[in-house]
Amino acid sequence: MTPQASRRMSPTLVVLLLSLLMGLQPIATDLYLPSLPDLTRQLNGSMAQAQLTLTALLLGFGLSQLVWGPLSDRFGRRPVLIIGMSLFTLASVGATQVGSMDALIGWRCLQGLAMGASMMGARAVIRDLYQPADAARVMSKALGGLGLIACFSGPLGGWLAQHLGWRAALAGVALFGAVVLTMLLWRLQETLEQPDREALQPARLLTNWGVILRHPTFWCQAMISGFSFGGLFAFLSLSSFVLVGDFGLSQSAFGLVMFSMSLLYITGTFVCRRLLTRLGLRRTIAVAAALSLTGGLGLALGTWLELASTWAVALPFGFYIMAHGIHQPCAQTGSVAPFPQAAGAASAWSGCLAMVLAFGNGQTLGWLISHDWVTPRQALGWGVLFWAVLVALNAWTAVQRYGEVRAPLKRHS
Repeated sequence: MTPQASRRMSPTLVVLLLSLLMGLQPIATDLYLPSLPDLTRQLNGSMAQAQLTLTALLLGFGLSQLVWGPLSDRFGRRPVLIIGMSLFTLASVGATQVGSMDALIGWRCLQGLAMGASMMGARAVIRDLYQPADAARVMSKALGGLGLIACFSGPLGGWLAQHLGWRAALAGVALFGAVVLTMLLWRLQETLEQPDREALQPARLLTNWGVILRHPTFWCQAMISGFSFGGLFAFLSLSSFVLVGDFGLSQSAFGLVMFSMSLLYITGTFVCRRLLTRLGLRRTIAVAAALSLTGGLGLALGTWLELASTWAVALPFGFYIMAHGIHQPCAQTGSVAPFPQAAGAASAWSGCLAMVLAFGNGQTLGWLISHDWVTPRQALGWGVLFWAVLVALNAWTAVQRYGEVRAPLKRHS
């Protein structure tokens, strides 16, 4: 496709496609979370293996972006996104047929490897089409669409798990992947105006990576995204065991809790657009960090007081997830903005770092719980507080100093 073809995509179509691509992540996690305790029992798995079904997905998701990013800078966004979505759909079908936890972990890892193309590609498409100030607002709209998808993922996953079983929930992931693939084939046009023919050469690759990883704006913004996602991952990986396993919620009721969290996330993306207009990027991130810390402290307080109530978990985490909806549009666009000629590589590194942090988080929590050092409720409460403190420290220090876009990466001739 030509650059003129990319400009024929309407803003509404761009936001829709980006929302579907980013929506893969909540679909791949939220849709099967209500059934996680059941499938762990039926497949004779352990808590550590249950954690690995999430962390393997996220590790593959993160690391693969380092491959997808340069490929998209070389060959364009469209072919990389189509290949990635084809692999994701095939892996999702395979996951529905498993007979053991090890097989499920393998298919989930392949899902993650393929899914890396979607988030990397979405961020790169935004950087191709918009300047940094507009990109954050478009990103917030796309992430609002992600939140809307997540709203329905939890309740639908709960209903499928309760009435049709966990395989049906995994089949829902495959169906969504097929829909996204169809939309990409039908409507997505190439957005990269000038592919970098040397993007895959080792010298160029290492040079681009070096410039990206030495850039202070990249680090402070990427860490906001990664730290904030760390707290969300702690909730995603443990909430079903706490609310369903310990507190006795039904799977459908748990789905409604996830629905409310997604609504608050969407609210955060709307608040983000207003705050950006009034306060600018750095002050918006600082305000959101205060919300993150409020949520983390509230969740830890409920854990310390041993409050066995759904409200003691959902209410404080609501503050955290709303802050997450503010942080992500700012941080994801801010980490890529300095690198217009290497947006794919910068997007890949940002996503990779976030997922590696999440993988380490999940493995640590699973190890602590399996050795009876902490209960799932304690791991949830103190884990979210840990990430909230990191978000606040970074937002109030490094982001205030380095958070604005500085010198861009120059294109090599």
